[in-house]
Amino acid sequence: MSTPILEVRDLVKQYPATTAVAGVSFSVPPGMCFGLLGPNGAGKTTTIEIMEGILPATSGEVRYRGEAQGPRFREEAGILFQKTALQDFLTVRQSIALFRGLYSSGLSVDEVLKVCALEALAGRDSRKLSGGQQQRLLLAIALVNDPAVLFLDEPTTGLDPQARRNFWELVQSIKARHKTIILTTHYMEEAELLCDEVAIMDRGRIVAQGPPQRLLREHFAEVLLELPRQDFPQAARALPLKVLEASDRIEITTQDLEGTLRTLLAAHVPLTNLRIRPANLEDLFLALTGKELRP
Repeated sequence: MSTPILEVRDLVKQYPATTAVAGVSFSVPPGMCFGLLGPNGAGKTTTIEIMEGILPATSGEVRYRGEAQGPRFREEAGILFQKTALQDFLTVRQSIALFRGLYSSGLSVDEVLKVCALEALAGRDSRKLSGGQQQRLLLAIALVNDPAVLFLDEPTTGLDPQARRNFWELVQSIKARHKTIILTTHYMEEAELLCDEVAIMDRGRIVAQGPPQRLLREHFAEVLLELPRQDFPQAARALPLKVLEASDRIEITTQDLEGTLRTLLAAHVPLTNLRIRPANLEDLFLALTGKELRP
């Protein structure tokens, strides 16, 4: 079995008032997109920042290609941060060239422009880019050293649906080049589409880990029925069903779809707006971490 490109061993990060990471361990094989998911305060950002070498761990370690992190890791890693401030008054090409000059080897500026679909924007002032274009530029900067491992920290937050999907296509093209990607995101659709494996964190610990479809099979044998709240009368709440209430809808989980439909029809519950679907990664995320609002 090949050596993991990244390995996290018994990672702990303590602050005076809290333990942000409470003994996290996992490994990432080369060429995988690994997703680290969790609600606000779960410890995922702290874990990622320790992996990136930005924060020191209280205890535990992160190993790169079987060795302690060091100069080789810094040369071979690329990072797209949640927020990045770029030098003003530079074009897209000049911004990429500035960061390319920090590394002894990597891709040419023209190659990076092509990979990130920025050729038509090469001469534009970086301050005049749309949100999606800005993220593509920041991705290009993260790729200038042709990294073996790429960290994407909530890369599509704030993007419109079209820009988000365009960014997903870019990430998939990078995956096709056998790069290792570490992704954090609050978009479960994004994680389910891009990640080969995910780890879900809550309160500083990993509560589930594995390929998304395997985790769904392990945790959900049921299908989900969704009804608008107004279509589910008060009297129906006494039915022998597994009912979850969301803000605008009722969710019913069942292993007996036909029997559940018969029960609803017998109770005169209108089914015109009924939606039936399998469980997805968002359902798993909420089942494991809860629905309460986190600070």
